Amino acid sequence: MNTDTIQGKWKQMKGSVKQRWGKLTDDDLTVLSGKKDEFIGKLQERYGYTREQAVKEADDWATKASYSWDDEARSAGAGMK
Repeated sequence: MNTDTIQGKWKQMKGSVKQRWGKLTDDDLTVLSGKKDEFIGKLQERYGYTREQAVKEADDWATKASYSWDDEARSAGAGMK
């Protein structure tokens, strides 16, 4: 999956993210653009989560939403040449 596709899907998923994590602003979500590490950092900042807790929350949401993180898709695509 290319970056444009992932960013397009992220735009679609922002509503779901806002429902689950209302403390994240629209600006936060725009800047994050589907990047897992940045998203985890923002969850830690806004909610006081530990890194492990933020990773679990983010992964649980992504699994339920059938979402592939931008950095994970790049890693998977790197092996396919």
